[in-house]
Amino acid sequence: MRAPRSANGPRRPTDWTRVNWRKVQRQVRTLRQRIFRASQAGDSKRARSLQKLMLRSYANTLLSVRRVTQLNAGKYTPGVDKLVVKTPEARGQLVDDLSTCPPWRARPVRRVYMPKAHHRLRPLGSPCVLDRCLQAKGKNALEPFWEARFEGRS
Repeated sequence: MRAPRSANGPRRPTDWTRVNWRKVQRQVRTLRQRIFRASQAGDSKRARSLQKLMLRSYANTLLSVRRVTQLNAGKYTPGVDKLVVKTPEARGQLVDDLSTCPPWRARPVRRVYMPKAHHRLRPLGSPCVLDRCLQAKGKNALEPFWEARFEGRS
């Protein structure tokens, strides 16, 4: 038996194969542009409100999961939970979990040591898939705000 759905979650499970990616990308791009313009105009209240809207956005969740599980070069790198999302059904389930998840606490990062020249080891950390998706959602909300404040030539 399925667990009851949250009132704020999607009405039906996400079907990954039926997502209109053009529409999703346009919605996220539009929100990012609005955050950028509000930050440039110095309207911090509006920018903060738009950032909160971006964090709650279903389109942002879809795009973040796609980035982490399909487009990223490290998409097959598991975290401490050993979870790798490969199938469209698993991606849809991950979107549903992210849409209804309560405030989260990050899991520990999986530490791997890569050999370097002269027999040195370089530490490399791999967060779990859920944490990477949440980081991508946050990045989409924060990046346009700070890009507007940086120097144009930096």
